[in-house]
Amino acid sequence: MSRVFTALGDEHRQRILMLFDRGERLNVGRIAAVSTLTRSTVSHHLKILREADVLCSEKIGKEVWFWINRRSLEETLGNVLDYVRSHC
Repeated sequence: MSRVFTALGDEHRQRILMLFDRGERLNVGRIAAVSTLTRSTVSHHLKILREADVLCSEKIGKEVWFWINRRSLEETLGNVLDYVRSHC
């Protein structure tokens, strides 16, 4: 849980996450094209999001495609919501 919140605690990573439409896959180039960040900085943020299981990735040819790991986010945020409901 802490990895997810650490990854989501950065404003740039939040903006990157909000670029994804439901079921959409994006690569570094597409994200960098609509961002103020350099391609290498976008890659760094994507790595952190992937390591926290916020994003999944797949290499196809020379490109790596990313998409939101909905299952992981639903589980993590659901656990937080369950805790709040039962303890607050």
